[in-house]
Amino acid sequence: MSPQPPSSIEIEFTERCDREHAQVCGDTRPPALLKRLAAWRDERLVRQALKVAGEPGLILDLACGSGRFWPVLAEHVNRVILASDNSQDMLDHARTHHPAALLKRVKTFQGSAFSIGLSANAVDCIFCLELFRHVPSSDVRMALLREFHRVSRDTVIVAVSSRTPVEDEFRQAGFKVLHQQEFLPGSKLWRVYVLRKRG
Repeated sequence: MSPQPPSSIEIEFTERCDREHAQVCGDTRPPALLKRLAAWRDERLVRQALKVAGEPGLILDLACGSGRFWPVLAEHVNRVILASDNSQDMLDHARTHHPAALLKRVKTFQGSAFSIGLSANAVDCIFCLELFRHVPSSDVRMALLREFHRVSRDTVIVAVSSRTPVEDEFRQAGFKVLHQQEFLPGSKLWRVYVLRKRG
């Protein structure tokens, strides 16, 4: 299946991520303490979400960028990781960031999160933190959630801004909330949700 043209939201998101990632790659200094603490907290949230989702065996990392979370996703030794991004350049670059043993577990393909090139119920879990968190409108989130509902057999893990009222959208798209957790309790920054398909 040929990839769908990326949406304007995906193009804007990719351009911003490319700029941020270029800055990180160009900075040879070790990451500052706050960045290291934030990365540690992110990884803990992801591990908790995967546990709540039942440690899914086949996971799709959407808008995966440089594969930031692949090492955490790969901690479960039997897990197979599919990874998609609308930027082939970013996918190619991601393969330079990780050891060969990890890359053997990751199958990448170019595509749009709004029209995933997979069949219905193709994966156990869809993992979409960064892109979903930056979607500005309810209509666009609903379009993503409907496509996630089509492709995931069981669960979806997403992140949202803490001020965004999304739980009605989850229900309308056919999901129930299994778990939610704030990045930092009381921080009002962003939350990670684990959703399960109803029915």
